[in-house]
Amino acid sequence: MDKLDAIAARVNKDFKRYQAMLMVCTGTGCVSAKGFSIRDSLKAELKARKLDDRFLVVGTGCNGFCAAGPIIVVQPEGVFYHKVKEADVAAIVSEHLVGGKVVERLLYKDPSTGQVQPKMADMGFFNKQQLVALRNKGLIDPENVEHYIARGGYQSLRRLLAEKDQAAAQEKVINDVIASGLRGRGGGGFPTGVKWEAGKKAAIKRGEPIYVVCNADEGDPGAFMDRSIIETDPHSVLEGMLIGAWAVGSRGGFVYIRKEYPLALVRLNKALADARTHGLLGQRILGSDFSFDVKIHRGAGAFVCGESSALMASMSGQAGEPRAKYVHNVEYGYRDKPTILNNVETWANIPIIFEKGADWFSSLGTKGSSGTKVFSLVGSIKNTGLVEVPMGITLREIIEDIGGGVPDGRKFKAVQTGGPSGGCIPASCLEMKVDFDSLTEAGSMMGSGGMIVMDDRTCMVDVARYFVDFLTDESCGKCTPCREGLHAMNETLQRICAGQGKAGDIEFLEEVAQTVNAASLCQLGGTAGNPVLSTLRYFRREYEEHIRQKKCPALVCKALLRYDITDKCTGCTLCAKNCPTKAITGERKKAHSLDQAKCVQCGVCKDVCNFDAVSLRSES
Repeated sequence: MDKLDAIAARVNKDFKRYQAMLMVCTGTGCVSAKGFSIRDSLKAELKARKLDDRFLVVGTGCNGFCAAGPIIVVQPEGVFYHKVKEADVAAIVSEHLVGGKVVERLLYKDPSTGQVQPKMADMGFFNKQQLVALRNKGLIDPENVEHYIARGGYQSLRRLLAEKDQAAAQEKVINDVIASGLRGRGGGGFPTGVKWEAGKKAAIKRGEPIYVVCNADEGDPGAFMDRSIIETDPHSVLEGMLIGAWAVGSRGGFVYIRKEYPLALVRLNKALADARTHGLLGQRILGSDFSFDVKIHRGAGAFVCGESSALMASMSGQAGEPRAKYVHNVEYGYRDKPTILNNVETWANIPIIFEKGADWFSSLGTKGSSGTKVFSLVGSIKNTGLVEVPMGITLREIIEDIGGGVPDGRKFKAVQTGGPSGGCIPASCLEMKVDFDSLTEAGSMMGSGGMIVMDDRTCMVDVARYFVDFLTDESCGKCTPCREGLHAMNETLQRICAGQGKAGDIEFLEEVAQTVNAASLCQLGGTAGNPVLSTLRYFRREYEEHIRQKKCPALVCKALLRYDITDKCTGCTLCAKNCPTKAITGERKKAHSLDQAKCVQCGVCKDVCNFDAVSLRSES
């Protein structure tokens, strides 16, 4: 029996001897809410009751439903416990595991219907998802390579290494990746197989070694897809890199990982060490003639280093600045050697393509965007979390069916996709299909997969200001259009939000945004105008109200707001005590007054008032 088969057989046999397995989420979100402590308490409780030979506790990566964490899923039943605390552990053991009755107070209730949904399969958040990159989510311990192997891990690699005609098999791998239609999930959407083919040809033509790199430098606000994949299933990424390296003839690779991802780094280091121990990395992998190893390069926090050529410069010990796109990484990448760069999610898709076939993968999604996409769903949405859906699903299905819609009875206003250089898509586009081309046509982009939902309390001018301000700070400053254009847009948007907008500002913003997009050196600048252009395209009236009427309809821009004390005031003095500028005066049990000259529009008075006696309106 092959070594991998032996491990899989042993682990699966061991799993079967347990009556149930308790899968405790230990992704970053749940860990921040004491996920590790819950896992350890559960193990201790079972051991104290001498039940640890009947029930197995497994710390998994991110379960995905971050809004419901901390999470415990009891398998194989699929019973889903949410918002678990350490104090709940004893009840789960005594009532459910011993008594055979679920702990109802920990079960999830549908926020729309109030109906209790005991199992994951019953829940709207999960039942419209299709897991490909996240196929092992919540089912394995990410720090145990044998769990990955037991789920079929490294079998695709093993089969390829066993091919008799290696040259023909390597060519077929590249052709199969092309046929699968897999496009880069890091934002560019370039066909993955075409990139591999070009890199291999460049290496052969130049007689140079070729490198394989995983881009895990995810810096978009509100995005955590790549981090979660590494925390949840690091070996899927490594196996993908191994297959790619074997196909293009590489002997060395890197993972460029964001410095702010400590848990992902721990699990990645553990995965690398375990892979080497099991003969899956290093010399003569699985007894073949193929040798390949991976090193980790930590990013230093620069957002622009997520851009491919800036990342190559950073890895090579140079300043993390982009270069002209006529120089391709597949020809001159890391230290000017041919380099294949794909992001975390792209690599995680590779093993399953060779497990189920290129035709199977290409049958998912749409003609121009095959497969699935992982999104981080955040913002004004009931079910925040990590989701994986087939390409071509509509925005409405993601936001309403999976996300549960906007909370607190508010109305959906827009969704921002594609990171800070993405665009804001309005409610009128909710039936739009989510794929590379449709998002671009709508004035946004796929990006790496961040999706921020906004309700009717959002000021779209302020949103554009926020993202342009972020990009102004993160621009490397190498090229004039991006450096000066972002500064000009930022200054104009700051003025408009401060009530100092003037005639011609809208036209100026449009012209500069279009110029920045057209003339910038890299894709940070090449898409930096999108926040302005998309909000002007769909929410132009808000800009006009800010400039002409000096009003912020969403009541967000402080300089355009006015707080007043109404006749509902009972004189409780709470607002006066909490006002940081002492703008509110009055005697106890008598109506108070607010000095507009001293008011800084902080909103504390309205927050602390128990009698709804503070009104808020936009200046006009």
